[in-house]
Amino acid sequence: MATTVVFEGQVEIPLTLRSLADFRRWATSDEFPEQGRIDYVAGRIEVDMSPEELFCHGTLKGEILSGLYRLVKPDTLGYLFVSRARISSMPGDVSAEPDVVFLSHETLDSGGVRLVPKAGGPPRRYVEMEGGPDLVVEIVSDPSVNKDTRLLPEAYFKAGVREYWLADARVEPLVFQIHRRGPSGFEPVEPDGEGYQGSSVFGRRFRLDGHRDARGMPAFDLRVGE
Repeated sequence: MATTVVFEGQVEIPLTLRSLADFRRWATSDEFPEQGRIDYVAGRIEVDMSPEELFCHGTLKGEILSGLYRLVKPDTLGYLFVSRARISSMPGDVSAEPDVVFLSHETLDSGGVRLVPKAGGPPRRYVEMEGGPDLVVEIVSDPSVNKDTRLLPEAYFKAGVREYWLADARVEPLVFQIHRRGPSGFEPVEPDGEGYQGSSVFGRRFRLDGHRDARGMPAFDLRVGE
């Protein structure tokens, strides 16, 4: 009798994973794969073993992270996490590793997010955020289109995430959309006359510009307005 499913010869997924709780136990165990991105979304296990594109994903993620860091660090607003930081939510029926996450001190202090410690680890060693952080950013890749545009936004909304940013640099002009919470789901923010979109999380306006560098490679600038 089969006990695991082997994905692309690299990832073994136990057949005993029948709920979000089962997945979370596996995701925080020593048996969880160290490569690839594996998310649980509304009863589905989404596995992405494709390599991260250097420019359309990697440099874009770095630009968004560095732009937000310049805002968060001086004012000590909270914490920024990238890539392998896992967020989980029972109401959202989700456990995922977004490209970028911002967790404010206010949300942490209010109990909107609980930091889950590493099992058997020393103090202040955490492996997961349980709840809805303030901001989640996803960058679209070829295998993640359906997940990033349909499945995850619904799950993150139910989890209580305050704001959802979606970026797609596979196309020109690139796509950058800020989504705020509406009555029943995330709603896109309309850009102003200068192309900026307002963020209620940071109280600032943002615009993501794309261009080509001297070698013809994609390059990006996250611009911040008052």
